[in-house]
Amino acid sequence: MSDTTISRTQAVAGWLTERVAFYLERPADEIDPDAPLVELGLDSVYALTLCGDIEERYGLVVEQTLPWDYPTVNALAGHLSEVLAGA
Repeated sequence: MSDTTISRTQAVAGWLTERVAFYLERPADEIDPDAPLVELGLDSVYALTLCGDIEERYGLVVEQTLPWDYPTVNALAGHLSEVLAGA
């Protein structure tokens, strides 16, 4: 993995962590990036909202199942980083 890919993935993970923390009304440092989003308390409404935020932030069209297909912040960030690299 290149330094650019690592930096992009870290930036996406940081942004995702902030969004999840906002939805759950918790400090970002309480969000474990390797914990399943559902175990953190992210419900289907917030998962759909997160998809909309991703589309707006990164100019992508994403499936509404994305948070379930990549169920942790780190998994989601890795996937989005790959998509952005190919965009």
